[in-house]
Amino acid sequence: MSDKAASEKTDPMLPELEASYRSIIETIGEDATREGLVDTPKRAAKAIQFLTQGYRQDLDTIINGAIFESDNDEMVIVRDIELYSLCEHHLLPFIGKCHIAYLPNGKVLGLSKFARIIDMFARRLQIQENLTLQIAQAVQEVTGARGVGVVIEAKHMCMMMRGVEKQNSVMTSSVMLGAMRSSQATRSEFLTLIGKR
Repeated sequence: MSDKAASEKTDPMLPELEASYRSIIETIGEDATREGLVDTPKRAAKAIQFLTQGYRQDLDTIINGAIFESDNDEMVIVRDIELYSLCEHHLLPFIGKCHIAYLPNGKVLGLSKFARIIDMFARRLQIQENLTLQIAQAVQEVTGARGVGVVIEAKHMCMMMRGVEKQNSVMTSSVMLGAMRSSQATRSEFLTLIGKR
């Protein structure tokens, strides 16, 4: 048996999630035993487990010591990092991109770790405003930066697929900490460099 198959067999979440999805399918009036749906509860259970894996991750593990000494004290920006999350109100996706800036204070963070921080928090049931704050606070915590700025732009399926059904709406949220908040010039530099000014 492969490691993946063994983990699926012993994972106590999967059977319960699978049963829940089967119940949902039947409750909406479908036949969960028909050919196209017979394996859907299992696939949906695995998908939701992946999409919420942030609950089973922690900051220390994903950073894994990738903090490096640096004399650079100028702004570092990582932009256009794609993100996918589920809104906590309807369990529908919101999809967008995240821009992060920080002012190093003797330490810099490995580049790939920004994406891992975003994913850890995005793969939880969320609202965009809280996701933005969580990312900013995590970058601040691990780098000890003099300032951190985070901007997220996302399209929300709960607004596009249901309710008001507005297809072109984009939500932008931002959080500025430390010098990114207290210095108008620093904040303006960040926003200009990501094309928001």
